[in-house]
Amino acid sequence: MVRAPKEPIEVDDEVRLILGPTVHGGHSIAHPLGHTAFVRHGLEGEDVTVRITEVRSKFVRADVIEVHEPSPFRVEAPCPWARSYGCGGCDFQHVDVAHQRTIKGAIARESLQRQAGIDVGDLIVEPLGDVDGLHWRTRMRWTIDGAGQAGMLGFRSHGVLPVDECLLASEGITAAQVTDTDWSGVESVHVTEDSRGEVSVWADRELVSGPRKAKQQVRDRTWEIESTGFWQVHPAAAASIVEHVLGLGDPQLGESWIDLYAGAGLISAFLAEAVGVTGNVTAVESYRSAVRDGKRALADLQQVRFVDADVERWQFPDHVDGIVLDPPRRGAGLDVMKSVAAAKPRTVVYVACDPVAFARDAAVLTEAGYALTSIAVLDAFPMTSHMECIAKFEPSA
Repeated sequence: MVRAPKEPIEVDDEVRLILGPTVHGGHSIAHPLGHTAFVRHGLEGEDVTVRITEVRSKFVRADVIEVHEPSPFRVEAPCPWARSYGCGGCDFQHVDVAHQRTIKGAIARESLQRQAGIDVGDLIVEPLGDVDGLHWRTRMRWTIDGAGQAGMLGFRSHGVLPVDECLLASEGITAAQVTDTDWSGVESVHVTEDSRGEVSVWADRELVSGPRKAKQQVRDRTWEIESTGFWQVHPAAAASIVEHVLGLGDPQLGESWIDLYAGAGLISAFLAEAVGVTGNVTAVESYRSAVRDGKRALADLQQVRFVDADVERWQFPDHVDGIVLDPPRRGAGLDVMKSVAAAKPRTVVYVACDPVAFARDAAVLTEAGYALTSIAVLDAFPMTSHMECIAKFEPSA
C-alpha cells in the first residue's frame, strides 16, 4: 500500500480517520495526513475524530475525542478518567473485557511473528477469575501534588490528576482512603494488600499504617516479604504462574534446575518440591532483601540454594536439566539468553510481562537451536494492555 505523503501536522490538530489494529502498548494504528499515529481510546475499524497530542519526526500520538461509528466491542468506560487527557493507568476501559483478551492474544502473536519469526497461531488469553476487570490491584502508588492531594499521573505526563478513586484498586486498598488524606510534604504514597487482607500504607519510605511485612500465600506455603517488595499485583497471578511453570517444565525427582530472577523464591519453592531432596534448585536474584525473604520462606527446603548475584554476570554450572527465567519488563537480553542456550537444558520456561521483550529473547533461543513448543498467556492486568506470557522451549533436534 502506498501511503499518502506527509502533510503538516501540529499538536491539538483534529483529524477524522478510520483506526487500524491495536498494537503493543494499547494503541490503535492510524495514518492522519500521511503520518503514522499511535492512538489511545480507540478500537480497530472505528470511524473517529482524534486530537494530536504529540508530534515526533517518525510518528505522532493522538487521543480519540469523538466516535462516529463505534466498534461492536466498545463499552462505556466505568471510570470517568479513562479518556483523552485523563489518567494514564488504563488502556482498555472502553473495550469489552472478553475482547480485551482477544486483543492481547493478537498482540502476543504478532510480537512473536515480527521479532522472532515464530507463528503460534491464535492465542487464547486466560482470565484469572475477573468478571468485570476491576478491583484486582493489590499494589498501588499515588503521586502527591503541591497541595498535598493524592492523585494519578496523566498519560506520558508528570501532571497529577485528582482521581478520587481508582477502580482497579482492591477493596482493601480503596478502604484506606488515601485520597481523603492530606499528604503535604510527601512525594508519593504506596499501598499494598497481602494475602490476609492486611493493608500497609507507606509515605515515601516511611510506614504510616499496617504491617511492615506482607504475608503472601501460594498453595500451602507462606512468604513474609517487605510490603513494598516485589510480588505479583493480581491476587491470583502468583498461583497461576506456578501452575503453568510446573505444567510446562514438568520437573522430575532428582533433577537440577535454575531459577533466574528468582525474587523471593516463588517458583523455586515448588520446583524444589518437585525435584525432591535428591535434586537441587539454584535461585539467582540480585535484590538482597528478596534473597533474605526467600531464604527464610524456603528454609525447610535444603535442596534450594539462593545466590545473591546479577544474572548477567553469574556463571552457569556445567549441568542443568531445566531453567526458569522471569526477567524484568525489559527482558533478559542477548548475553543471558546465549548463556541459557549454552547450558543446554532439556527445557526452558520463560515467564514474561512484556510480549515484545519476550519475543526478542525467544529469537535468541530459536537461533541457538531451541523451539517454542507451548505458550500460555494470562490476563493478569485487566483494563490495561499488559499481560503475562509463559512459554516452554525445547531443543529442536
